[in-house]
Amino acid sequence: MNILEAQGIRKYYRSSAGLFFVTSPVVRAVDGVDLTLEKGKTVGLVGESGCGKSTLARVLIRLEEPTEGSIRLGGADFLALRGGELRKARRRIQMVFQDPYSSLNPRLSIGSTIAEGIRIHKLARGAEVKERVSRLLEKVGLPSSASAKYPHEFSGGQRQRIGIARALAVEPEVLIADEPVSALDVSIRAQIINLLEDLQTEMGLTYLFIAHDLGIVEHVSDVVVVMYCGKVVEQAPTGDIFREPLHPYTAGLIASVPVADPALARARAAIPGDVPSPVNLPSGCAFNPRCPRVMDICRIERPDLIQLGAGRLVRCWIHQKKA
Repeated sequence: MNILEAQGIRKYYRSSAGLFFVTSPVVRAVDGVDLTLEKGKTVGLVGESGCGKSTLARVLIRLEEPTEGSIRLGGADFLALRGGELRKARRRIQMVFQDPYSSLNPRLSIGSTIAEGIRIHKLARGAEVKERVSRLLEKVGLPSSASAKYPHEFSGGQRQRIGIARALAVEPEVLIADEPVSALDVSIRAQIINLLEDLQTEMGLTYLFIAHDLGIVEHVSDVVVVMYCGKVVEQAPTGDIFREPLHPYTAGLIASVPVADPALARARAAIPGDVPSPVNLPSGCAFNPRCPRVMDICRIERPDLIQLGAGRLVRCWIHQKKA
């Protein structure tokens, strides 16, 4: 059962450089993305900085409205909802932000931060609100006494636990985790990942897990989606994509993962060059200036996203010629 289905999502911005000109440049942050989340499963979303992952996440949760596209949440048209209906639907999809330092209001106690959603959605009243806050804190591994303290009194890992508790306070079905461990010490990351996995098992949550660390993505995800310059370039079950990546960009990301053995590290090549500006993308396939397998057609025409086998999608001329 699919709990969220997004089709043709586009999010364009006008560049500030062209603010006073009619023909100001367009930044195609997300450019025609389809994404499906199956209930109880985890989709890992990967790609270099600037590829559109976080923008897509903000659009899915309607922190930003898409330029084009449709989003269905639990079968309902999420983009058509307004007012009270939108507020009610937003209970079903919540987000854990990347930076645990800036995502919490320093003026509110932890108890007030977590209780805010409970009160807005009228899930409890009076003393029951405090009881629910205490249970949520204990669920994420913090003492109930933490509710009286303020964000500056906690470490980064503890603040991320608080962010998770805040997201869970309204009993969501979908949790979007946007780089939830990238701002944390390595020693704390495993604790947060284990916490998220335990919560998924206990509460039947569905995750969209956004990360740079492919080692973590391989560990937590059922399906991996790879984005480059606003587009999905490959999608596959996790085991398939790590065993046999089809797109040269995916292969480069996997090859760039640090390894403990120095001899193996020297044999692994990183992706050359930098991500192009979204205002001025190369003609043809956007990856062609960096691709080790580039062909003439790659510089002229943009490939379509095609299906190759069960659950395998790829946007590359190498495989389109074969197909």
